[in-house]
Amino acid sequence: MTTVILAEKPSQAKNYIESFNSYEKYDGYFKVEDPIFNDETFVTYCFGHLVTLAKPEYYNPDYAKSWNLKQLPIFPTAFHFEVAEGKHKQFNIVRELLNKANTIVIATDSDREGENIAWSILNQVHITNQQKNIKRLWINSLEKSVVLEGFRNLKDDEDYYNFFVEAQTRQLSDWLVGMNLTRLFTCALGQQGIRSTFSVGRVQTPTLNLVYERDLAIKNFKSVPYFELESEILTDSEKFVSKLTPSKQFENESSLITFIESNNAQKGLQGGYIQSVEKKRKNSASPRLFSLSSLQSEVNRRYKATASETLKAVQSLYEKKLLSYPRSDCNYITEAEFAYLKENIDNYAILFNKNVSLFTQMEPDKRYVNNKKVQEHYAIIPTRNIPTAEQIQSFNKLELQIYTLVVATTLAMFMEPYLYDETIIITKVGNLTFKASGQIPISKGWHEMIKVTENEKHLPEVIEGQVVKANLVSVKKKTSSPKPFTEGTLITAMKTAGKTLDDKEAQSILKDVEGIGTEATRANIIDELKKKEYLVISKNKLHVTPKGSILCQAAASSQTLVSASMTAEWEKKLKLIGHGEFEQRQFLANVKQFIQELVGDVPTKLKDNQNLVTQIKENSNNNNKVIGTCPLCKKGKIVYRENKKEPRRSFYGCDRYKEGCKFGFSQIIAGKKLTNNNAKELIEKGKTKKINGFKKKDGGSFAAALKLDLTADRNKVIFDFSKK
Repeated sequence: MTTVILAEKPSQAKNYIESFNSYEKYDGYFKVEDPIFNDETFVTYCFGHLVTLAKPEYYNPDYAKSWNLKQLPIFPTAFHFEVAEGKHKQFNIVRELLNKANTIVIATDSDREGENIAWSILNQVHITNQQKNIKRLWINSLEKSVVLEGFRNLKDDEDYYNFFVEAQTRQLSDWLVGMNLTRLFTCALGQQGIRSTFSVGRVQTPTLNLVYERDLAIKNFKSVPYFELESEILTDSEKFVSKLTPSKQFENESSLITFIESNNAQKGLQGGYIQSVEKKRKNSASPRLFSLSSLQSEVNRRYKATASETLKAVQSLYEKKLLSYPRSDCNYITEAEFAYLKENIDNYAILFNKNVSLFTQMEPDKRYVNNKKVQEHYAIIPTRNIPTAEQIQSFNKLELQIYTLVVATTLAMFMEPYLYDETIIITKVGNLTFKASGQIPISKGWHEMIKVTENEKHLPEVIEGQVVKANLVSVKKKTSSPKPFTEGTLITAMKTAGKTLDDKEAQSILKDVEGIGTEATRANIIDELKKKEYLVISKNKLHVTPKGSILCQAAASSQTLVSASMTAEWEKKLKLIGHGEFEQRQFLANVKQFIQELVGDVPTKLKDNQNLVTQIKENSNNNNKVIGTCPLCKKGKIVYRENKKEPRRSFYGCDRYKEGCKFGFSQIIAGKKLTNNNAKELIEKGKTKKINGFKKKDGGSFAAALKLDLTADRNKVIFDFSKK
C-alpha cells in the first residue's frame, strides 16, 4: 500500500518532511518514514499551478492571429486544461506517484486555491475519489507539533471538495471575463484610435474604478470656506474652549452673527453659566487581532509597505513557523489557540522586555476568542515557537516590523483596558449650548504594549450653576478634499466593497459584507494594476494613469463591470458555491449572459461617449509614448512600441532608427516586464534602482538593478548586483 502526500510547493514539502522521523530525497519527491504512516509514503510537490486553462487559440487558431469584434464572445463548449509551460517534468513525477498511490493526501495550502491546485492535477491525471482514498491535511501552522497532529487527524477531502468547485468557478469566470472583455475593449477602443491592449478583469476593473472615482472626486473638489462658532469659557482662574452643540456650519460670518443674536447672545465677551458637569471613567479595549487585510492596511499605514510586500513577509514568517496561516479573513481565535498563547505568555513577554505581571486578562474575551466566528482559519497570531536571537537577526526589516506588530497586538489581548477619566462640561450662553470634553489617562493598560497617542486634555474644576464669562468667536475653516487611496486604504475599500470605513472598523465588518477579491488575491490585483500601468504610486499614494482613466470611462458603459458592490455580490455567490448552496453551472451562465450583453452594447456606447472621445484625443497614442531622449544618439526620442500578438517583442527604441540609431531594448527582460518608469529611469540615469521579479531558469526569482552598457554604435542592458 502506498500513500502520496501532495504539497503546493517545495518549501511546504520541506516543512512537512522535517516533521517526520526520516526522509530520503529523490528528483521531485521525498520518501519518508514515521510512526504516523503504516504504508510506504512519499511527499511530492507542485510549483503552484501545474495545470492551467488553455488559451483561446486552443479552441480556434484564428484567435491568435488577430483580435476582432466578430470573434466575440468566446465561450468554449468545454474548458480544456493543460500542463503549464515549463512544468512538464514535475507534473510527470507527480502523475507517476499519484497513479501508484492507494491513498492521496492533499496537503496544499489550506484554502480554496490550494484545493483547486490539487484537484486540477487529479482531474488531469483522471483520478477520482471513487478510485482512491483521498484525504485532506488542514492546518493553520507549520510548527512540527501542528503538522504531526494534522497528519494524525486527516480529514475526508469531500468535506472540502466544494472549495475546489468555488475556486474553479472563480478561475473559469475570470477566464471568460478576461479573455472576452480584454479583446472587446481593446478592439472597441482601437476603433477610436488607441493602439494598446486594455486588460479587463472581474475584480481588477472595479478595483481600478475605486481609485479612478476617488481621483475624480479630488480633481473636481472645490474647497468651500465656512464658519463655526466657538466659545472661550473663562472661570476665576482658568479658561477652556467649548464648541457649539449641536455643531453647525455657516456660509459667512454675517449669517453666524444673525444666528447668535437670534439666540439671545452676541459675539464677544458676555456672561454665561455651567449647565452641567459629567465625569465618567471609561476604557478602551486593545485592537482586534489581525486578518490579512487588516494587517496589510495597518502595515501600509505604519511602514508604507505595499500589500504584496506585507503578504510576502507574512508568508516568510509562516514558513519559518513563527506566525499562523497568513491568508486568513478572520479576526478571531478559538479557545485552543488562546490556551497555547496563555501558556507561552512568559516567553513572548521576554521578547518585549515586559514584566509578566502586566498580563492579567487570563480568561477568553469574546472580542478576540469566539469558536463560532472561526471557520476555516483563525486570526494571524504568533505560534508556540519563540524565535532565537539568531533568527531575529536574520529577519529583514519588514519581517521584524510585522512580527513585532503581530505579537504585540496578540499580547495586548492579555492586558488591562486603557483607562481614562472623561469630563464633559456643558455651558449655556443665552439660548446657545456649548460643549467641552476633557480626557485624563488613569491607567495605560495595553498602551504599554502598543504605542498610542493619548489625547490628554485637562478641564478646570467647575460646578453646576457656576457663573462664567464666555467669549464667542467665529472660526473660519474650509472643506477638505477626499484623501487619495493608499494600498492600505484600497485593501480596506476592496474588503468592504467600497464602503468608506476606517481601517480599524474594517476589521470587524466582514460578518455581513463579502467585499471584492479574496484575502489571497487582493495584493496581486493591486500589483497587476500597477504592472499594467493603470495605477502609479507616489509617496505611498495611488493614482490612476491616463490609460487607466480611459479604461474606467470606457468600462463605465456597464455599471456592473465597474461596481464594487455588484462584484461583491458575485463574490457572495462564489462563497455559496463553496458551501454547496449554489451551482457552478448557474454562475457561469450568468457570467456568459453578462458578457453577451456587453459585446452587443459596448462598441456603440463608446462611439457615443463624447467625454471618452475627448480624453482619447488629449492623450498621445500609448503605443508611441515618448519615454525620454535617446542616450546613444542624443537626438532621437525613446518611444514604447507594443506588440499585441507577441508581447515579448514589445520594446523601447529610438525614433531615429531610420537614420541609423540602433538604441533599443526589450520590455521583458528575464521574464520581468519593465514599466515605463523603469525604462525612463534607465535611459535618464543609465541605471535603475533594484527591481524585483526577474526569473531564473530553474523557476526561482531574483532582484537586480539594470544598467546601460553603451558603445559608439550599439547598446546593451546588463544586470547590476552591486549593493549601492
